[in-house]
Amino acid sequence: MKSPAKSKLHLARLLRAGKYTAPVQIAFKEWGIVVEALGRGGQIVVLRKGGIAEGQGGFRAEQERFWLFPTRFHQQAEGVVEEARAGFEDYEWPSNDLLRIEFCAEVIEACRLDSLAQAQRLVGQHIWREEIIAERFDWGRDAGIYAMALRVRRLAAPVVLPMLESYGGCKSWVELEPRMEFAGAEPVLAKDVFAEKLAAFREALA
Repeated sequence: MKSPAKSKLHLARLLRAGKYTAPVQIAFKEWGIVVEALGRGGQIVVLRKGGIAEGQGGFRAEQERFWLFPTRFHQQAEGVVEEARAGFEDYEWPSNDLLRIEFCAEVIEACRLDSLAQAQRLVGQHIWREEIIAERFDWGRDAGIYAMALRVRRLAAPVVLPMLESYGGCKSWVELEPRMEFAGAEPVLAKDVFAEKLAAFREALA
């Protein structure tokens, strides 16, 4: 394990190398109702099975940092708990030909859950209904689901982009045009609050 002094030096080198300041192009597609919950700090947990376009291997947490891309089909309101569903009715979407990006995220922890009991221990840490988690877990050739704990940040002002054809399809990851900067985005949760939620995530999966 690095000493605190060496860790700070390592971080300084990463910053000089542009690891945390370089533009990011990758975005993660997720239900708009979930993006809203992540953006207001209601949850840090994302569960993902994977889209059809990702093939037999399904989803992989292959990106460390990304933008949150809110998807807008209305049926998603039926897949979340009642308290979250009420807020979805007030969600303000841009026009169909536009995409609004407000949040970016960093993966702090990610793991594949191979038993439904593991996924069920995360109930209360996200807004999905238990039935939806069970359906996702069993969908496809291999039972299982991925869990990610995200550190979410909010841009000083939303960025509105044209909705391109390449963003469509049942897939988790897309490349935005153009690349954008994380710089200036502020965490939506204070450090101590985030640490408490992360500890709960780890304890549930221990």
